[in-house]
Amino acid sequence: MDLKQLLQDVHQGRMTPEKAEEILQKFPAADLGYAVIDHQRTLRKGFPEVIYCQGKTTDQVLGIATHMFEEAHTNVLATRATPDMAEALQKRFAETEWNPSARTLVLRRFPQENRGVGKILVATAGTSDLPVAEEAEVTARFLGHETLRLRDVGVAGLHRLLTRLEVIAAARVIIVVAGMEGALAGVIAGLTDKPVIAVPTSTGYGANFGGLAPLLAMLNACATGVAVVNIDNGFGAACMACSINRLGR
Repeated sequence: MDLKQLLQDVHQGRMTPEKAEEILQKFPAADLGYAVIDHQRTLRKGFPEVIYCQGKTTDQVLGIATHMFEEAHTNVLATRATPDMAEALQKRFAETEWNPSARTLVLRRFPQENRGVGKILVATAGTSDLPVAEEAEVTARFLGHETLRLRDVGVAGLHRLLTRLEVIAAARVIIVVAGMEGALAGVIAGLTDKPVIAVPTSTGYGANFGGLAPLLAMLNACATGVAVVNIDNGFGAACMACSINRLGR
């Protein structure tokens, strides 16, 4: 629940006090039987609870999203969604934004205000890393932060990166998404004084070990200023980048 938005809606006449009272009766949490919706998440973290779809049924995702959108009056982000889940939400809500590459679903009840000081850059080593990078981008924009992007600038062709240094300089926080050996995070960190959040991906041949090889390489990066999230965790990288980008507002 976005409590500030709720109060503004009442103040500006878009919602009756009676309706606001009905919504607040479900505060701070709502028990749906299979999920307990944390309505205080926005007050603590600055954004509502996000639906992690993996392991949930389509009906469960639809039920959670419906409650959050219609009862709690919040924007909704769902990650790791399936095409069946997207189809169900699109039938229920015309506002549904489906990104099949990122596997994200977004429902927008109101425009998200810009919460960042600067811009977040999402850089990918290769085209195969795009699904994880797009999850990070969708998440950052959902949370109210402007994003920049660098695509396919891995170390196999280092000149591609060195011709884009102005994009790196324009960012306040940098997310680097890389599989294979994961070297790109350390290279970019050596070229900038901005914080770098490294995301290892499961992209790579056998010795990549499903992302373990780039994870260990990023943890052992020689360049300073590199933090590392879990394998394929574009969502977690975006949340950390947004937390950094909010500082100083």
